[in-house]
Amino acid sequence: MNVLKSVREGSVRLYFANHQAVWRVGDVAGIDRSLLAGALERYRLPTGTPVLLDDAMRPVEPVSSWFRSLALGRRDAKSMRAYAYTVLMLLGFLLARGADLRSATEMDILQFRQWRRADAEDTVGGTTWDRDAAAIVSLYKHLVRIGYVPSSPWRSSQGESLGSGFSTDVRVRHLELEEYLFFRDVGFGGLTPEAELDETFGGWRPHRNRAAVELALLTGMRAQEWSTLLLPELGLMARDRPRTADVDLAACAKQKRPRSVYVPAGGMELLDPYLMIERPEIVAKAQRTLRRRHRDLFVVHRLEADDTKVRGVLEGRTVTRSIKDMAPDLRRITVLENGDALEPLALFIGQGGKMLTASGWDRVRWRAWDRLKTWSAHRNAPQLPRRCWVYHDLRHTFALRLLIFLTREVLGDAERQQLPMSTLLDHMTSNPLLVVQRRLGHVLPSTTYRYIRYLKDPMREVDDAFREWTVADGASYVTIARHLLNLEENAHAAPR
Repeated sequence: MNVLKSVREGSVRLYFANHQAVWRVGDVAGIDRSLLAGALERYRLPTGTPVLLDDAMRPVEPVSSWFRSLALGRRDAKSMRAYAYTVLMLLGFLLARGADLRSATEMDILQFRQWRRADAEDTVGGTTWDRDAAAIVSLYKHLVRIGYVPSSPWRSSQGESLGSGFSTDVRVRHLELEEYLFFRDVGFGGLTPEAELDETFGGWRPHRNRAAVELALLTGMRAQEWSTLLLPELGLMARDRPRTADVDLAACAKQKRPRSVYVPAGGMELLDPYLMIERPEIVAKAQRTLRRRHRDLFVVHRLEADDTKVRGVLEGRTVTRSIKDMAPDLRRITVLENGDALEPLALFIGQGGKMLTASGWDRVRWRAWDRLKTWSAHRNAPQLPRRCWVYHDLRHTFALRLLIFLTREVLGDAERQQLPMSTLLDHMTSNPLLVVQRRLGHVLPSTTYRYIRYLKDPMREVDDAFREWTVADGASYVTIARHLLNLEENAHAAPR
């Protein structure tokens, strides 16, 4: 059905593909179950794919086919959802001007930008508009490719300037040592600023929350990466738990770019109180809920290939999946059939045995922030920032501390070897930065370069091992840095 007609008649509805919801429906009147299963398999859409349907439940084209191309191109569900709402707003804006996707001019698109940035009831900032602009550019590339329009409505050079024009080089917000300890132990852990148990603490699962924060700090993982980890990825299904771990990220990494993450002893050891005290209780209480949802889950019967693959029943089929290639939505419903119990494979779980969502972790963070403000007048409390800390600040802290240490190492080596200045500068501007770039998963070196300006910040000197940053004796930033340097050297060693 024509997209403009659907929008004009108000009959267009936006949906998102959800495999689990389909299976919960069960039988459909008039359709044999085997035929239904075959049709769903043949026309399967990745979970989260947007679909525009008219009042007869028919796909509205050509926008629905663009959504499908995004999904098959492995665009993540969060980006597709944002793109879908942007395009709906654009279609409504064009309709009010008597235009559509075919007839839209460069002026229509630029005036849509003006409306979003300055004239709408809820205006948006530069970062949000840049995402809108990316959606519009992507849509018109698809329309040109399928021959729906002969060309984009803007000049080729104008496509680059649809964005806000503002630099994305935002300020790197990082934590000092005393700020981090206050953030982790008082906000998330329910302690007082004097490191004593706060008997008035009414929070939930402080051991889990402290462990998550420590893991984020000591690995530099993004929130989606550490919050979606599965137990086998850290070697936690084995009888003898490893002291450290190396995690291969893929499907849960930003833009699904693979990289390896080193988890030091400090991050592993702070998991123990949660794994031994809180998690078993959560799993036990969740059994009735998990059994009731059994049909909607990915029920794993065994681990394979040194715990890097899982084999089990998903949507009525027996399948094998590589853990690193499992998307967050699949990880969220993955459980291990363990005798009489269903064991969620997600590392961090909440009520019902389910993996916490991004909004769930945000609620944890805001509760922690409220506690920090409550204790802010205490003599041991550091000065709080104006805005609430976010999990990404821990990633910035990891990157900056690691870069400081690696740079010191290079400078020390150069001084000991009495290297000429040109060689010294080569080391300073490439080796440490490239190590940090690879470990953070940055595509462009320029993303990592922004940390350089903070190397001379008046930050507290945490000499040698940065040992105070972890509660465990074994882990330190020296340990982390040297391990990563060894990985880099091994990865780039010339074959013999």
